[in-house]
Amino acid sequence: MQVLNTAAAGMFAAADRFTASAQRTVAWGAEQTENPQKIDLAHEAVEQVSAKTDFKANAAVIRTADEMTGALLDMIA
Repeated sequence: MQVLNTAAAGMFAAADRFTASAQRTVAWGAEQTENPQKIDLAHEAVEQVSAKTDFKANAAVIRTADEMTGALLDMIA
């Protein structure tokens, strides 16, 4: 099913976004002393919550597709 591939790709993208934001957040302390470039921690918090929500939404799509496939197989059998 194409929907499963799309949802899985969405989960991977959300996980990548979360990881990148988490790494920027962790590096915030070191970069403040070494590099004057500012990292917006509020933006990173929003990015992490958004990535988490995207991941959950894609997981729900996969769950629903699995349930629909099971119902279809029950009808056929």
